[in-house]
Amino acid sequence: MSATGPARLMSILGLLAAGPSEGTRALCEVAAQVTGMSGAGMMLLGDDGPRGSLCTTDSVSTLIENLQYTLGEGPCVDAHTHGSAVLEPDLADPDVARWPAFAPAALAGGAQAVFGFPVRIGVVRLGALNLYRNRPGPLSDDAHADALVMADVAARAVLALQADAPPGTLAAGLAAEADFQFVVHQAAGMVSVQLDISVADALVRLRAFAFRADRLIAEVAKDVVNRQLRFDSPDDQ
Repeated sequence: MSATGPARLMSILGLLAAGPSEGTRALCEVAAQVTGMSGAGMMLLGDDGPRGSLCTTDSVSTLIENLQYTLGEGPCVDAHTHGSAVLEPDLADPDVARWPAFAPAALAGGAQAVFGFPVRIGVVRLGALNLYRNRPGPLSDDAHADALVMADVAARAVLALQADAPPGTLAAGLAAEADFQFVVHQAAGMVSVQLDISVADALVRLRAFAFRADRLIAEVAKDVVNRQLRFDSPDDQ
C-alpha cells in the first residue's frame, strides 16, 4: 500500500470495516493483507514474557505464536522487550544469529522471514504484532510503514475492546479468537504445589521441560493436568 500517513490509516480502517471477519481476527487478516505477508499473528505480553495469542491467520502463524510462548524468544518477544521493530528477512541465513531454539523450528514450520512490531500506546506496552513470509526477503518501505500503523491500530482496538469489560475479566471481543493457554497456567499451578515453588518458577520448569523434550509447552501442560506427568517424580525429571 503506497500512501501518506493519514491516507494509509484511513485505508486500513476501511479494510477493517469492510472485511468479512470481526474482532482480533480481522486485525491479523488485514495486517497480512496490507503488508503483503503470508500471515500474521498478535500476542499479548507482559514483563515476564508471553501471555497468549490474540489472533493468527493460518497454521504457520499459529505455530510461530506457540513457539514463542513455549520458548520465550522470537520476534514478538524482542519487539515487546525493546519497544521497536524487529526485522529478520532471512531466518535461514541471518546477519545476526539469534533465537537458537525458535529459528530452526519456525523454518521447519514454513516461515522464511519474520518481523515483529510492538503493540503499545505511549509507555503502555500490550504485546506485539508478528508478520511472516514463506520466502526470504526484507520488508518494503511501504510494508514497514503499514505494519507500524497496523500495530498502532491494534493497540487502540485492544484497549477499546477491553474498556467495557468488568474488572478482572477478558472482554468477549478479545476472548473470541484468543488462545491464552489456560491449560499452561493450570499446569504451572500444579507443578508449583508438587515442587513447593512459585508459579513463575513452575512456568520456567515447564518451558525448560518442553524445550528438552522438543514439544510445545501446551502439550506438556496437558500431560500435567491429566496427571500423566509429575515434576516431583524422579522418573519424569
